[in-house]
Amino acid sequence: MFRKILKSYDYSLVIAVFLLAVFGLIMVYSASMAMAVQRYGVSSDYFYQKQKLFLIVAFFVFLLTALFPYKALINNKILGTMVFGSLFLLMALSLFGHVAGGAQSWIRLGPISIEPSEFVKLCVIIYLSAVYAKKQAYINEFNKGTVPPLIYLGLVCLLIASQPDFGTVELILLFSSSIILSSGISFKNIKKLIIMALVSIIPIILIFHNKVFTSKRMDRFSVLKDPFAAAKTSGYHLVNSYIAIGSGGINGLGLGKGIEKLGYLPEPHTDFIMAVIAEELGIWGVGFVIISLAYIVLRGFIIATRCKDPFGSLLAIGISSMIGIQGFVNLAGVSGILPLAGVPLPFVSYGGSSLIQLAIAVGILVNVSMFVNYEKKYKTESGAFKIEKRVKKENVYNLRN
Repeated sequence: MFRKILKSYDYSLVIAVFLLAVFGLIMVYSASMAMAVQRYGVSSDYFYQKQKLFLIVAFFVFLLTALFPYKALINNKILGTMVFGSLFLLMALSLFGHVAGGAQSWIRLGPISIEPSEFVKLCVIIYLSAVYAKKQAYINEFNKGTVPPLIYLGLVCLLIASQPDFGTVELILLFSSSIILSSGISFKNIKKLIIMALVSIIPIILIFHNKVFTSKRMDRFSVLKDPFAAAKTSGYHLVNSYIAIGSGGINGLGLGKGIEKLGYLPEPHTDFIMAVIAEELGIWGVGFVIISLAYIVLRGFIIATRCKDPFGSLLAIGISSMIGIQGFVNLAGVSGILPLAGVPLPFVSYGGSSLIQLAIAVGILVNVSMFVNYEKKYKTESGAFKIEKRVKKENVYNLRN
C-alpha cells in the first residue's frame, strides 16, 4: 500500500520546484552580496544564509503537506480556523504591524519577520475551493451558491488594502476569479458577479482614495510610456532594469559579475531578481526560470483536469493560477509591461514567508496529484482484475455445463 502511494507522486513536479528553488538560492546570494555589505553593513552571505534556512524549513513543510491528505482540509473545523485565524492576523497588523516598503504588512517576532498576507493567499484558495465544491448541487443559485463565499474574500481584500498592499489584493482577486470561473457557475451569474464587482469598486476607491491615488503610485503608471524621460526620478528603477536585461544579452556577463545590483537596482534580491538573472546568465537563465514556472503551472492545470473530486480540482486550479499570475506580474513589472507591484518571483526571490507559503501550496498540489494517480492506476487495475476474475469464473461454469 505504502509503495503504491510513493509511486503515485508526481516526481517531475517535485524536481521542477526543487531545481527552481535551488537556482533561486544561488541567485539570491549573487544579487544580495554587495547590497548586504553596502546598505546593511552585514556579511556578504547574510541574505544567502537566511534564504538557505528558509529553504530547509520549506522543504520539511513541503514533505508534511505532500503526505497530509488534502481531502481533510474540507473539514468545517479546519476551514473555520483558517478563516478566523487569517482575519485575526490581518486585523492584528493594524496594531502590531511593522512597516516595510511603505506597507504595514509584517509581524516581527524577535529576529523573525512574518508576512501574514502570504499565508492568507493560501487560506483564500482553500476556503473558496472547499465552499464551491460543497455547493455544487446549487452552484447556480446566485444568492445561496455563488455570493456567500465572496464575503470572506471581500473582508480579506479590504484588510490587505488598508495596509496598503494593493499588489497582493490584485493577485488575490485574479486567482480567486480563476477558482470562481472554474467552479461551474453559469454565464448569467458571471455577468452578475462582474456587475457586482464594478459596483463594489466605487466605495472601495472612495475609502482608500488617499492611499490609491498617491503621486508615487500614479508615477508607476505614467512612467511605463517612456521611463527614460524620467530616468533620474520615477523611471530610475525601470531604466536600470532595462539596462540589466539589455546588458546580459544571450550568454550574460557571468554569474556574480552583474553591475546593476551594485546599488542601481532597488531590490535586486527580491522584486528585481529577474533583472539580475538576465544580466548575469542571459537568455539561458531567464529561459530556465520561465520554462520551470510554466511547467509547474501547466502540471497543476493537468492535475486539475484529471481530478474527479471538485475540491481537489479547484485547489489545483487556484494554486496553479496563484503561481502563474504572481510570476507573470513580477516579470511584467521588471520588463515594463505592467506597473511595479512589489510582487516576488515564485521560488526565486528572497523571502521566507513567500517561500514557505509556496512550499505548502505545492505540497498540497503534489498530494492532489498523488490521489489522482493512485485512483487512476491502482483502483482501475483492481477493478479490471475483479472483472477478469469474474469472467474466468463464468467461463469455467459454462465449460462445466
